[in-house]
Amino acid sequence: MSALKIRKIQPEDNQEVAKVIRAVLVEMGVPKVGTAYEDKALEDMYATYDFPRMEYFIIENEGKIIGCAGIAPLKGLEEEVCELQKMYFLPEARGKGLGTQMMDTCLKFAKSKGFQKCYIETLPYMKDARKLYKKTGFQNLEKPLGDTGHYNCTVWMLKELES
Repeated sequence: MSALKIRKIQPEDNQEVAKVIRAVLVEMGVPKVGTAYEDKALEDMYATYDFPRMEYFIIENEGKIIGCAGIAPLKGLEEEVCELQKMYFLPEARGKGLGTQMMDTCLKFAKSKGFQKCYIETLPYMKDARKLYKKTGFQNLEKPLGDTGHYNCTVWMLKELES
């Protein structure tokens, strides 16, 4: 992966990002309702994240998008808590440390925007993702925070961001 880079999403990335996200969700057997699969935001991720304190990043390898993730204020707790959103990697991107690099990029962005905590929702069977979140310092919660609308995501985690 010599031509690998993490960069901010551009309008021309929208279609490929939606395909990556939906492909990973289908591969993982994620329900199509109550999850990111049905989010209208997938159709125009660039515009969705084109606001203050929000950013969406992609991992590109030789012109192909192989992973993505974003940071946005957590609905209902916008001032203090951000949410790591829509972090997905195609099979060819897994097991190479790219998740850690993407997580680092996202959390640095979150800190730079003044967030004190980062929240994430996932599914119990997404074991590799949960392992990465734990390794990065996320702790399990007993109930969800904010109002994400992802009622099928039943694992909730939170990380304190160092100042």
